[in-house]
Amino acid sequence: MTIPTVLGRRFSVGKYDIIATPIPYSAHMLRYAVFLNGKRIGATASLPSESDCKFLESPPVVPPLVPFQYVYRPGRPKKGAPPRTSEAAAPPREELPHGMALPQRMEER
Repeated sequence: MTIPTVLGRRFSVGKYDIIATPIPYSAHMLRYAVFLNGKRIGATASLPSESDCKFLESPPVVPPLVPFQYVYRPGRPKKGAPPRTSEAAAPPREELPHGMALPQRMEER
């Protein structure tokens, strides 16, 4: 014995023609194909309203995808703090203790 299925039907909503066909392996679900002037513009699994059909006809513009960028964003500066600069900090100009030598720069590869 097989499970009885719902029969498909054809109807109109505004200027849109809708054809409901049974979804395979489903007893009572229908696929609603929406047509405008004989051209298929989309399909839904629930009964579409006229606004759903207008959405299928001309969907809204989707903005372009922005890639994720991880940046360091510190909190707000304290009151009276000097503005930040993008220049590197200069090394301190202190006198070295007597007898201490600076390390010699090696060739890096």
